[in-house]
Formats: sequence, structure tokens, C-alpha cells
Amino acid sequence: MLGTDFTHGSPCWIDLGSPDTERAAAFYGGVFGWQLVSAGPEAGGYGLFQKDGATVAGLGPLTEQGASSAWTVYFLTDDVQATADAVEQGGGTVRVAPMDVMDAGRMAQLTDQQGAQFAALQPGTGPGGLEKASEDDTLVWVELHVPDPVAGIDFYRGLFGWRSAEMQAPGMTYRVLSLKDGDQEATSFGGAAPLQEGGQGASWVPYFAVSDADETARKTEENGGSVLMPASDVPEVGRIAWLADTAGAVFAVLKPNPRQG
Repeated sequence: MLGTDFTHGSPCWIDLGSPDTERAAAFYGGVFGWQLVSAGPEAGGYGLFQKDGATVAGLGPLTEQGASSAWTVYFLTDDVQATADAVEQGGGTVRVAPMDVMDAGRMAQLTDQQGAQFAALQPGTGPGGLEKASEDDTLVWVELHVPDPVAGIDFYRGLFGWRSAEMQAPGMTYRVLSLKDGDQEATSFGGAAPLQEGGQGASWVPYFAVSDADETARKTEENGGSVLMPASDVPEVGRIAWLADTAGAVFAVLKPNPRQG
């Protein structure tokens, strides 16, 4: 599961681009108990979601023309320019070239060769990552959904050196992703799965840990969101649900199997 000791290739940040940040803040406050704190007058309306005083995500107004509301997963990189160059060499796209983001470092907005959007962050002098993860109401897992997961993993291996391990899931082969170095199981942080018929297009989907997936689905509807996939049990993993917020941004929640730590 995810931690906050970030190294090259780690999911280190997540933020939501929303057409109505006030409404989004109210929704996630109602679902997860998050509080929105401004990142400062120079941040262009960007704010920080906090849980018990610790930063767990970011929120900002949509800035890309034609963009839809969505969560973006950021991966830490030792050299954001090298990562952007590798994205283009691998057939992907640099949507926003490397740029400074105050004291958080330098970041680039990217799209892989199958259309899934993500970002890379080279840390600066200030806090550049999530302060809590793998606890209730915080990020616990990230999942890549693309037409060809094997090709997708090869693409990201070229950027970050990730490793993968196959496991059989209902109706498909699921691939667990791990960092380049260290114990493979201990450094796992996400997975890759084939696109499902009727689902959304290529994307990274964030999973947030919860104490009760069914209750979180109920709160999602109560606060104006929608349930895309009702809570269901996944053997050896836990109970999950797929949800969408008031602007249609997709996310998932997981009540982990206690044996998974």
C-alpha cells in the first residue's frame, strides 16, 4: 500500500480539477470529512484538502481548455524534464511542459501512449507530497485502466522502472505495480487493468481507504454524487465501490481486507 516516504516513481500527490471548487469542497467534505485550506493568494484559486490537519489532496479550478473534471495522480521524479522527454519518446504527450509550482518543485502534465492522463513532480524546497496515505479517507491505491495493460506497463517502466506481478481477478488478469527498488510486495502502490465495456476511457483511478464502502457510497449520493459500481467484495483485497462526484470526476473507495494490513 501507499506510504509517504516517496522515491522515484512513487505516487506522491493527487489533485482534482473542478469547474466549481466550492461545490467540490462541500462534496468531499460531506463524503470524507475533508477541509479545504487555501494554498495562498499566489496559487490561483488552488487549495489543499486536509484531514485532521494533514494534507491529503489538492483542488483547483480547471485550467486546460476543453478539460473535464477529473482526478490527476502525480508521480515523483528525480528529473521532470527527463521524464517529459521519455514520455514523448514512448509515444505519449506532454500537455503542460515542466514548470515551477512555487516551492513544491517542478511539474509536468502528461498523457501516456494510450490516452491516460497523469503528472510528474520533481520536489522543491517546500512540502511536495501527501502528508497522509493508506489511512481512512486518504489515498491508498492508484489504478491504470487502458486498452492494453501490458503495453501500458512497458511505457511506465521506461519512465520509472516499475515492476509488475500478475494475479487472476474475476474475468481478467490484474497486474500489481511496484516501485523499481525494494521488496516487490512491500513497494506495491497500484495496479493495471484492461478497460471494461461501458466504462470510462483510459485513465488513472484513485482509490481512497474507507472504514465502510457501503456507507461511503450512500454519502456520495446524499451529497449529490453518483454510484458507478455498488460496493462489492473482491477476494483477498477488500470491499470496493466506484463513485463519481457532483461534476463527474471518477474515484473509488476500498475497505481493505484486514489481512492486507
